[in-house]
Amino acid sequence: MELTVTSFCHIHENKVIVNDNLLFFQGNFINFADFIKTVYKQEQINYPKFYKMDSVSKLGFLATDLVLKARTIAGYASEAVGIIFSNSSSSLDTDVAHHETICDRSNYFPSPSVFVYTLPNIVIGEVCIKHKIKGENAFLVSESFDPQMIFNIVHEHFENNRMEACLCGWVEMMGNKFNALVMLVEKDGRAHDTASFAPIAFNVTKMKELFEHN
Repeated sequence: MELTVTSFCHIHENKVIVNDNLLFFQGNFINFADFIKTVYKQEQINYPKFYKMDSVSKLGFLATDLVLKARTIAGYASEAVGIIFSNSSSSLDTDVAHHETICDRSNYFPSPSVFVYTLPNIVIGEVCIKHKIKGENAFLVSESFDPQMIFNIVHEHFENNRMEACLCGWVEMMGNKFNALVMLVEKDGRAHDTASFAPIAFNVTKMKELFEHN
């Protein structure tokens, strides 16, 4: 079965790339919070809950939103679209923030709004709620970006007819270091060239190229 990347977004090194086009670059980078908020406002995304999310959820949510802004999944049943994300830090960025609220017993102020994000798959939940996705999903943790692992899992789901489209990739967030590559994968027969982006083969080599060269 031939699978194709029909849209992708790479957010890293203070820039946002969508389908080979540089969408945003912040040369005077201060911190992730300011960076991601600036991109959110520039792209005129209207989703008030965004401001309540933790950093990794904001990163994955925004990257996915930009992917789907460039290529709609409206033609698929909600159960036919899946999500396979991965990273190396799990939810550690948020875990640290939560720990800081409970480590001092004399100033004990655990926040339910922070605690709810101390699982890495919450970013998938945020994406599913916004885009009404109800298909198979998983958040995997590996030492580094592992395109072979992603390929194997996504391809298996397609082969077994558990997906007709899949959002997959890498969503890593720790402190002010971040890197997200989110791809929309569809069967080759559903792909078509657009004015701005020619779909590419979904394979290990192409994923490495997207991750390393954009």
